[in-house]
Amino acid sequence: MKRRLGLSLLAAGLVGGTVWFGVGGALAGSSGTLPVDITIHYSHYQPAAFTVPAGRPIAITLRNTDPIDHEWIVGDAATHQRHRTGTEPYHASRPTEVTIPALSTVTTVFTFGAPGALQYICHLPGHEAYGMVGTVTIRP
Repeated sequence: MKRRLGLSLLAAGLVGGTVWFGVGGALAGSSGTLPVDITIHYSHYQPAAFTVPAGRPIAITLRNTDPIDHEWIVGDAATHQRHRTGTEPYHASRPTEVTIPALSTVTTVFTFGAPGALQYICHLPGHEAYGMVGTVTIRP
């Protein structure tokens, strides 16, 4: 998995906010923002699991190689239940709820505060049932 975060991504305004709850990612050093790359291909996340430390900013770059839109929503069971029955067609205001248009790349930055595990899921019709689900583990 290729990991990088350039200042050009930050300057382009592809940055989210800060969220304080537990999730995971990939390590790239002992301080600063950790980059994590997730590719969406054939309506699946690659990787389908990653681990990050709690309390570190994580920059997640989501690359959608499919010719259809997807979303990346990370959270607990209540978050996912709300989205399964919700009517939000587009996500842009929360860094843990991201819409990724077809054939595009989006980066979101946030911090998971507590150790644990959360799922990331695409809740567009049929995508979760098809297997568009992943797990992030947050370690102390």
